[in-house]
This record gives sequence, C-alpha cells and structure tokens, in this order.
Amino acid sequence: MEPTPAQNFRTLAMQVRASGLLDRRPGYYGAKIVLTLAAFAAGWLGFFVVGASWATLGIAAFLGVMSTQLGFLGHDAGHGQVFASRQANRLLCLFVGNGLIGLSFGWWVPKHNAHHAHPNEPGRDPDIGVGLVGGPAVDGSAREHTGLAGWLARWQAELFVPLMVLRSIGLYVSGVQDLLRRRDWAAVSECILLALRAALFLSAVVWVLPLPKAVTFIAVYEAVFSLYLGCSFAPNHKGMPIIDGGSTMSFAARQVVTARNVSGGRWTGFILGGLNYQIEHHLFPTMPRPSLRRARDLVRTFCVDNHLGYCEEGPVRSFRHAVGSLRRVLPSVPAPVGDAPSVPGPIVALKRSSDFSIRSDWWT
Repeated sequence: MEPTPAQNFRTLAMQVRASGLLDRRPGYYGAKIVLTLAAFAAGWLGFFVVGASWATLGIAAFLGVMSTQLGFLGHDAGHGQVFASRQANRLLCLFVGNGLIGLSFGWWVPKHNAHHAHPNEPGRDPDIGVGLVGGPAVDGSAREHTGLAGWLARWQAELFVPLMVLRSIGLYVSGVQDLLRRRDWAAVSECILLALRAALFLSAVVWVLPLPKAVTFIAVYEAVFSLYLGCSFAPNHKGMPIIDGGSTMSFAARQVVTARNVSGGRWTGFILGGLNYQIEHHLFPTMPRPSLRRARDLVRTFCVDNHLGYCEEGPVRSFRHAVGSLRRVLPSVPAPVGDAPSVPGPIVALKRSSDFSIRSDWWT
C-alpha cells in the first residue's frame, strides 16, 4: 500500500531530526547575539559622539535596522530556537523585546503562536484582517466596509507603504493594551521594562538633540524600523490562499499552501532574518535559523511529491505579489478537496490533502 501523506510527513520529520536540523546551534546564536548587540551599542555610541547634528538621522536609520535585527533574534527565541531552556528563551525575548526595542513579547509570542496554528484563516490568524492594512478581502467581504474603513480597504495597496511606517506604533500600543488587560506579575515586570526603555530612549534623544532634531530623529528611527519589519513579514503570507474557517485541512497542508519562500541565498537570509524560508519555518517552528537553508531540499521534495506545491519567488516579485493581493478579492479555501485557487509564483501541482495528523511543535 502506498504511504499516506501523513506517513510521508512523519518520515520527513524523522529525516529532519536524524540530520540534526532540529539541534540547537549555540555557536551560531552566541556569535549572532554578541555581534547584533555590539552593532546596536555602536549605533548608540555613534549617536552620542556625533551629537547635535543632522548627521544623527543616519544613525537613527541604522538603529532602526538593528532594532529589526534584534526583533529577529526575539522571534527565534520566541520559537525556542536559541536555547534548550524555555526560561532562557523567555528572558532573551524580554531583554531584546521589552528592554531594547520596546515591544511586549509577552503579548507577541501567544499572538504569533496563534498565527502558526491557523495561518491565513480569518478570525483565527491575528495577522490578517487586523489594522489598517490587514490583508486582502476574502470573497465578498470587501463590500461590507463603508465610510473610512471602506475607503482604506479600497486603497490599501496604494497606502501600504505609508501605513507601514506606522506599524511599530501599532505594535507598541497593542502590547501595552494587552499588558493592561492582564494585570498579573508577569505583566507588571514587562511594563517596568517597557517604561524603563521608553524613559531612557526619550531622555537620551532629548538630552543630546534640540527638540526639532529630536522629533525628526525619532520619526526616522520609527519609520525605518516599521518599514524594515513590515517588509520582512509581508511577503510570507500575503497573496497566498485564505483558509476557510470550516476547513479540516491538515497541519502540513495548511502550513505549506499559505506560505511563500523568498529566494536569494545567504544575504537574503541575513536581511530577512531567516523568514525567507517560510515554508520550512512553518513546518518546523523550532528549527534554528541556520538549519532552515539545509532543510530546504528535503522539504521541497516532500511538498512536491505530496502535491502540496512549493511557492518560492525572488524578493521583488514576492513583494509585488504581496502588495498586489491587497487590490483583489482572494477566494477562501473550503474543505480540502480538489485543486487550490491559482496563486502567483512557481507552484507545482498545488492540491489539498486531508491525511495529515501531525501537530505543530511551536514554543508556548
């Protein structure tokens, strides 16, 4: 009897584990953490050295880039990729997220876990249908919006970049709102870290720069941080099939068909923090970042052999399709029967399978 896709996925999982692709990479992450923190610290040192000059705007842009790189480290720790200890990963998340870049990781980690459990599923994936640019409309839902919401929905593709500049502000606000709702000791410790970070950041900027330059410095920093972070995540799922709420599609199928890889090699991996291997990451969320590239051939073979498809595009094409999807209504994917709706990019035999029963092993 021919093996079922579920059995094939178990075989793939065993191959991945036997190859050591799920093993921790302490050498890589040790160097990554030290070098990223050193670059971040060097940026602030340069800020104080340059002083009250418009040249500090270049440093603001650099700090925005390094804050995104720190966010990638927090993402990896949130998935348990960095340390074997859950507590150590949590402490790194709090230090990097709350302490250095001002994002509540106590809010972000459960939210991101929900995204991994139900990618591109309206009402269950918190990363779609939320905010000013939440994603493409599904079926006839675009016609349900009126007034300002309807106007934003109609023009969200054209407004994508301008609104993306505000992304970091939205993340700050959402994190604080969640902490105020929780009111437990963990939330108190997060609030203290966030308040301390905000106080130090604002005090340093206002102390060194006169008010007009200080405001401009903060605006440049937040804009670069927001754009870099948003453009790193946008190509991953936007423009890919939307999963119907009543679908019984299996874990592996829903992870593969809703994700898009971005080609480009090591430099693309560095710039996007490993998120360019989105399919591998969604199938194996705890896989350390440097192992994703090595897992690509195994995962691609599995996907094609089991008629799941494997979407991979270059950086420009993937971004163009992600933004272009905001202009059109995407069909939802019902029960896993038959062919999938057409999706831009080199996808081979994109079909559904209902035989998977493997659960995700993301960090909770």
